[in-house]
Amino acid sequence: MEIGFIITIFLIGFVGSYISGMLGIGGSIIKYPMLLYIPPLFGLAAFSAHEVSGISAVQVFFATIGGVWAYRKGGYLNKSLIAYMGISILIGSFIGGYGSKLMSENGINVIYGILALIAAVMMFIPKKGIDDIPLDQVKFNKWVAALLALIIGVGAGIVGAAGAFLLVPIMLVVLKIPTRMTIASSLAITFISSIGATIGKITTGQVDYGPALIMVVASLIASPLGAMAGKKVNTKVLQVILAVLIGATAIKIWMGIL
Repeated sequence: MEIGFIITIFLIGFVGSYISGMLGIGGSIIKYPMLLYIPPLFGLAAFSAHEVSGISAVQVFFATIGGVWAYRKGGYLNKSLIAYMGISILIGSFIGGYGSKLMSENGINVIYGILALIAAVMMFIPKKGIDDIPLDQVKFNKWVAALLALIIGVGAGIVGAAGAFLLVPIMLVVLKIPTRMTIASSLAITFISSIGATIGKITTGQVDYGPALIMVVASLIASPLGAMAGKKVNTKVLQVILAVLIGATAIKIWMGIL
């Protein structure tokens, strides 16, 4: 690998993982299009959609470990929510990750575009009063949470994204989970999800290990830094940043498809 290629991949991993730790997402919503479009802009080797989804799956696994570690104190991790949604999304992500080998390049991009569009719409729905709920009094429908996580897991496993960019708006809008608890818990659920997606991608030969290793190193450095920054930022600001990122990514993906 050329030094320019290594630096580019590292910077993509660092930026994406920093934002991922701050916003409670695995980072694939950002890194998927960056890996797909940035290297060719600099005259570097282009990745296929299968390769990008494989690299993303492995990277998310390590990025979320760093984020969860940073949020381990303060009561932000809802263990019941993590258990119900984590088990369901693990099953779904393995099915999606394994089955993605049967899909075309354009098919993977279309699935990604649909998921990003749904997430973008949900992030712009008003979320009044959720941050007024004390963390020790948070309640949610366990079976609705499990069912939604299963569906998210299948779609996210296909694109190697672990599903956090969809988990976050669903936890905020449907389950009414406070923002900081959503961010912390979604990182833990995404970590569980990434296990299934990663196994599915590796067993079907969709992972380019060189770039994946570079992304992993960047993730382990940047994700905890992002999580620490996220604790200090106003929750409304965090929601707006995430909404804009998801919206911009959805537009970019659909422009590429159409």
